[in-house]
Amino acid sequence: MPRYKFVVEYDGTPFVGWQTQKNGLSVQEVMEAAFLALTGEEIRLRGAGRTDTGVHALGQVVHADLARAWRPDVLREALNAHMRPNPIAILLAEEVPDTFDARFSAIRRHYLYRIVNRRAPLTVDAGRAWHLKRKLNAEAMHDAAQLLLGEHDFSTFRDSQCQATSPVRTLERFDVSKYGEEIQFRLSARSFLHRQVRSMVGSLENVGSGKWKARDMKAALDAHDRRRCGPVAPPDGLYLTQVDYGEGVQVEDDGD
Repeated sequence: MPRYKFVVEYDGTPFVGWQTQKNGLSVQEVMEAAFLALTGEEIRLRGAGRTDTGVHALGQVVHADLARAWRPDVLREALNAHMRPNPIAILLAEEVPDTFDARFSAIRRHYLYRIVNRRAPLTVDAGRAWHLKRKLNAEAMHDAAQLLLGEHDFSTFRDSQCQATSPVRTLERFDVSKYGEEIQFRLSARSFLHRQVRSMVGSLENVGSGKWKARDMKAALDAHDRRRCGPVAPPDGLYLTQVDYGEGVQVEDDGD
């Protein structure tokens, strides 16, 4: 059975997340329905990251095994047609070895979080960024974010429903930059705990607004206590932007 890798973009606003659930429509459900309509096969897709309700993706990666070979560009176009009008698009389709696994072969995941920091309400970016009226200090947030880099027990920033076997993760990048009214948080790691990104961004907002100092962020991290976490940032501003791969690497990830 040939295996195919798909790079997928979606607006997470109308979905309960990537993974199929009983409480609403998921990205996985829409994609699997498209495969069924096209191929007549009940395909079970595996995604690189289990994005949560309302979280977006610019570079989610999915793999599927099909009964027969398809030309990748034909497969991409046909599946996109079957998924309309849902806001999901396959950007790239390619055949890969059967050793490739969208989730377990991943060696790095990259996320972007967007805050629009202005008084006026959002229009174009409504549902696609966190709108905050109070002025934030992006430089202070960047400095505090650097204290989270490296290997740590991230229990403070781990959702209570997280199913990961260990709270220890290695955060490779956490940059905070300001572009006019927009503040961008860019993070990279092999894997993230459930809602870890949103928990860290929400806590950094405390630093940006002056409620916390950088030392308070470090104290929250070192406490290994979920009760020390700041407010969890809403899903609107979170994007899974890219997934990097290396052969044969087995990585646990609970997504965000």
